[in-house]
Amino acid sequence: MTDLRVVTTDGGDTILESAVVQKFADGLRGRLVQSGDGGYDQARTVWNGMIDRRPALIARCAGPADIIASVHFARDHGLLVSVKGGGHNITGNAVCEGALMIDLSPMKGVRVDPAGRTARAEAGLTWGEYNRETQAFGLASTGGVVSTTGIAGLTLGGGLGWLMGKHGLSCDNLISADLVTADGALVTASAERNSDLFWGLLGGGGNFGVVTSFEYQLHPVGPVLAGMVIHPMARAKEVLRFYRDFCRGCPDEMLAAAALMTSHEGEPVAVIIASYIGDLADGERAMAPLRKFGTPLADTIAPTSYVQLNTLFDAAVPYGGVQRYWKSSFLDELGDQLLDIMVTRAAKMLSPMSMVLFFHMHGAAARVDRDATAFGLRHDQWDYDVISQWNDPAETAGHIQWTRDYWTAVEPFASGEVYVNHLDAEEATRIRAAYSGNYERLVALKNKYDPANLFRMNQNIRPTV
Repeated sequence: MTDLRVVTTDGGDTILESAVVQKFADGLRGRLVQSGDGGYDQARTVWNGMIDRRPALIARCAGPADIIASVHFARDHGLLVSVKGGGHNITGNAVCEGALMIDLSPMKGVRVDPAGRTARAEAGLTWGEYNRETQAFGLASTGGVVSTTGIAGLTLGGGLGWLMGKHGLSCDNLISADLVTADGALVTASAERNSDLFWGLLGGGGNFGVVTSFEYQLHPVGPVLAGMVIHPMARAKEVLRFYRDFCRGCPDEMLAAAALMTSHEGEPVAVIIASYIGDLADGERAMAPLRKFGTPLADTIAPTSYVQLNTLFDAAVPYGGVQRYWKSSFLDELGDQLLDIMVTRAAKMLSPMSMVLFFHMHGAAARVDRDATAFGLRHDQWDYDVISQWNDPAETAGHIQWTRDYWTAVEPFASGEVYVNHLDAEEATRIRAAYSGNYERLVALKNKYDPANLFRMNQNIRPTV
């Protein structure tokens, strides 16, 4: 290794002598890689292809001891730090330019306790990997809607997913977490131990430490009824009006999402994606109005596994390579005037890969008290996302502008709140809106556990001390 210039927390840089770097590397059970090493480019690749940052050092952690060593190394040398779990977040905060990236993705351990209906899962897992292990026992926790999403980022930001109507958000299923704090200590947070910190982990993001493993509550989940009903874009207004009314009558067992997008055949379409977690006969009855509405181009609703349900969106949002820009808000209502605006603008998408998505949050996820978890946006509502995706970096400016214009037109109808996991990199001013009345309590936690803001490469809650 040679001497290395590394970015510091104050925005400057420092030179790390080769002997210092080598000593750090020798103390890790995992690998320390830098530019030119095998695996470097793979480790710095994340879901959003727009992110092309080059860390000076990547600590590919094999376990908690490597994370502790990395945190101490960063503190001792004043280094800027980023933390990568699944790397699925739109902002790309997992990857820092010219600094130290703590990479948890090699940490894939998971142990299921079928008798106790719990699972202990390491922070490098994706939901697809986690679901495969838990479903071997007919069990599941609320995960995301894309199998390549990491369990860590989703859970720490709240965690909307297919099971949220029946079993709450991902964070509602969290029993405990082990994490390395900014002073390099490994602690356990739960309702009984470090309960203030545990509250902050239930939606407060990666602001308080590096979680090494999560303990989740599991629920019996057998075959599910799920799939898509696809209509031509020409009927999009009718489809979304039906979708709005259908959602209001959904039982806890059912979740319905919607999308304005382009089909595999290249046709603009309006899609309702629905799942029923429970008795299949009850699901057929609940799905009947959806399947009888209009004359769809296709109806793929059928019994399937929860593992397969979690892959329904995978093809539309492939991991890595694709350029992406995203804006989002919560909507309390889907009024006719709003839907007219959204459909009209969706007809002018600049890429067949782009889309507008709606996820209905209701049931168990909406019945939790607003101050019971750091994620406090607890009522019946829709998370809506306008997502531009394209391949040619030369087209970036046009897609970004289209996305911003769409979001600006819709924002007067929005609630003013936003899902923190769907904030883009430019929206630091909206972090307070993601936490509403819980924001000041989170600042107090940040002051206690990370007063120097070591963990700042995230949707950052800035300390005031």
